[in-house]
Amino acid sequence: MLEDVKKDVSEKILSNSKVSEIKTAFMEYTEPSIATQMKAFDKAGFDEVIIVPLFLTVSSHSLDDIPTIVGMKSDHRIAEQLEKEKIEVYRSKARVTITPTLDFTTLLKKNTLRRIQALVDNTDNTGAVLVAYGDKNYNQQWEEMMDEIGRYLKVKANLETVAYAWCGHLVEYFTEPTIKAVEKVLELEDKVVVVPLLVAYDPYFQDDIIGKATQTVGDSENVIYKPDAILPDNNLNKWVVDIVGKTLEQIS
Repeated sequence: MLEDVKKDVSEKILSNSKVSEIKTAFMEYTEPSIATQMKAFDKAGFDEVIIVPLFLTVSSHSLDDIPTIVGMKSDHRIAEQLEKEKIEVYRSKARVTITPTLDFTTLLKKNTLRRIQALVDNTDNTGAVLVAYGDKNYNQQWEEMMDEIGRYLKVKANLETVAYAWCGHLVEYFTEPTIKAVEKVLELEDKVVVVPLLVAYDPYFQDDIIGKATQTVGDSENVIYKPDAILPDNNLNKWVVDIVGKTLEQIS
């Protein structure tokens, strides 16, 4: 899915004479890693690199891990944790700029609304549960993001009840938080639509955690769920092009 984003945005970004190459990289466990791609940029002689993190909001990944990986931040605790996770740290020779995360715009709100409307024609007596990864260190920001999306959906989708749950390491990847959120909404509404607020599709999260939770609740026949993700989204692709352009203007 990340490669599909790259294919869609490359021509538009490369039309800017200041940009010569675009690469994709993965935060954890998968190559090419950020360090691998930064080494490649150094080898090719680039002196400026813009990193666009496709993350929902601020997190340990965006504010701690990535800056440490590329040498912008020095924290031995973070470095030790990255080493334990076998994530390589590489101090880039190029100057690095990291753009804001996806919640910088209304993109997440509109994406969630579109997916709900694709699943539910009539939202009368229907509530929603939003399921995201979560982050212990930045829980306030994550809760604020979910609250904002919830308020938007209540107005735009005419939903009276919106709840949310975490599905990542914060809750040890358990299904229970999602189950409890769904059951809570079903106490107030006849039906509930469950929406994964995850950037890309992963069978572990969308099927084994969220999907299993929707099948476990007692009134599962009243649960509407599709194991999809924020991607693909043409608005997200456009945002990538726009944020790169704005960042180029700022650093020029």
